[in-house]
Amino acid sequence: MPARNDTDVIIHIDNVHKSYLMGKEAVPALRGVSLDIARGDMVCLMGPSGSGKTTLLNIVGGLDEPGRGHVTIDGADVVAMKEEQLARLRLEKMGFVFQTFNLLGNFTALENVEAPMVLLGRLSRAERRRRAHEILAAVGLADREHHYPSELSGGQQQRVAIARALANDPAILIGDEMTGDLDSQTGFEIMRLVRDLNQREGKTVVFVTHDPRMAEFADYTVHLLDGQIVSGASDPVARLMDTP
Repeated sequence: MPARNDTDVIIHIDNVHKSYLMGKEAVPALRGVSLDIARGDMVCLMGPSGSGKTTLLNIVGGLDEPGRGHVTIDGADVVAMKEEQLARLRLEKMGFVFQTFNLLGNFTALENVEAPMVLLGRLSRAERRRRAHEILAAVGLADREHHYPSELSGGQQQRVAIARALANDPAILIGDEMTGDLDSQTGFEIMRLVRDLNQREGKTVVFVTHDPRMAEFADYTVHLLDGQIVSGASDPVARLMDTP
């Protein structure tokens, strides 16, 4: 991965270890992982099941804490934060997109996008509604904003999820198998949308995928094996991002 200047780095992970208890035995998930990610980078985490990629993603997203090591997000030491501070950091700095969409079923697309703005509490109702309109239009769903998740296709639901993740204008977009439940064509559409947001708005994107075709949209891929970052874990994939 490229060398970085300290001023470029938005995510700094230093010698992070993480273990989970399985019965009475501690099973290591991460073993001394160090990683710097620069502002505006689009980074893919890949590795076999049990390699530690989801654990690392959760630590980057402040959803889990390391057993030891240091994690800094946009200059903030997240290991030292209390849960309320972490929740505020996630709300202000990060947007999350999951494999299963996680939309609120009794909310329309518009209301789903408004929800994070309500939690942050910075905008009036009219301002929230206007921003939700704009974001849904940006992801191609201006004509679906009053539809409920059950009335939308899988690809449309994921677009709503991306719009919701962008609601508070986060610096970092976190994706966990964003295309895992989608067919290939829809998956490519979603990844092109995410890549466009990365390039046009400068969002830092960190995502996990098992699909090398989707990994190809990233600036670079971090390969994990047995809880460690490894080099040359797989051969480079062909250029696919412009494939119809």
